[in-house]
Amino acid sequence: MDQLPLRTPLSAQQREPVLDVVVPVFNEQRDLERSVRRLHTHLRETFPYPFRITVADNASTDRTPLIAAKLAAELPETQWLRLAEKGRGRALHAAWSRSRAPVLAYLDVDLSTDLAALLPLVAPLISGHSDVAIGTRLARGSRVVRGPRREVISRCYNALLRSTLAVGFSDAQCGFKAVRRDVAERLLPLVQDSEWFFDTELLVIAERAGLRIHEVPVDWVDDPDSRVDVLSTALADLRGIARIGRALARGTLPTAGLRRGADEPAGGLAGQLLRFGAVGAVSTVGYVLLYAVLRPATGPQAANTIALLLCALANTAANRRLTFGLRGRGGVLRHHAKGLLVFAIGLGLTSGSLAALHRLAPGAARVTEIGVLVAANLTATLLRFLLLRAWVFPARRRRTGAPAA
Repeated sequence: MDQLPLRTPLSAQQREPVLDVVVPVFNEQRDLERSVRRLHTHLRETFPYPFRITVADNASTDRTPLIAAKLAAELPETQWLRLAEKGRGRALHAAWSRSRAPVLAYLDVDLSTDLAALLPLVAPLISGHSDVAIGTRLARGSRVVRGPRREVISRCYNALLRSTLAVGFSDAQCGFKAVRRDVAERLLPLVQDSEWFFDTELLVIAERAGLRIHEVPVDWVDDPDSRVDVLSTALADLRGIARIGRALARGTLPTAGLRRGADEPAGGLAGQLLRFGAVGAVSTVGYVLLYAVLRPATGPQAANTIALLLCALANTAANRRLTFGLRGRGGVLRHHAKGLLVFAIGLGLTSGSLAALHRLAPGAARVTEIGVLVAANLTATLLRFLLLRAWVFPARRRRTGAPAA
């Protein structure tokens, strides 16, 4: 992640819950009460901030709703939510959308993940350092107890994600995650899946938007009584991967408006001009040095073309991040393609100026030649800013969080 303004850490003196831990459940009458009471005791004894536990029941048909209501009545920091339709992703979406806690988390009701990792999971979100946090069973410091079948499935799934969607996070499926509410408010409307692929889709969108994803190694013990239908879940995940892959290939995954911080970089137009000027100054120095080095071996026109091309690519990347505040990989190829068209215009200005100089003054000194090129390059730079702002990185694309198609 690039240099971004850190958020103000949350105060431990707040009266309202800082953390809302959601426990999504479906027909969990056997484990629900034991697990929620254990979670409640752990938070009471170890968590230094006000908290809430939300049991999100998605259409259970056993005694789960009665047990959830009983827990909400007995434990002051506990509430429950009843959904008419089944779906873990749907339950998380509903519970997180309604919560006003600044940090939102969830964990599986079987408590396979050691609760000692809960505070390390949410601490970077409370401090303002990170945007999303996930528990990972695949990190070097993790300790995992599970059968070979589940181990192979998990590793193959995450390897598939890395090879097809080029993700950087290590464990998409661990039921132990957290997100800042202000980030969730932007991410949730874009997540389409309402079942088990919900986690993966949210993480892919967050990563493509350049959000900070913090990973915490966890100790994890497999629940032998897990009732997850592995085959149907795997097929649904494959369909989800294909859907996200198509969106990425078509450039329709709307990530630009999700980046951390304000929609426009600080300082508005004046701030953009200052940052663009700084980038331009560095680019101009780099251009002059490259031209001077290449000129003896390639001649003036080739040296100008090569130097300008290299500096144009670096300039587009720097302005994308620093001047216009776009982070992540979403749209980067399109931005560079447009940047190269802008480069062609700059090349026409500088090459035309160089050709005019040689026609009018064939014996012009090298210093005069470089001076003309610098003046032409500065003119091209001003035009470049206008085109970058209005065409390559237009404000509508920088602000929008809605789907492009």
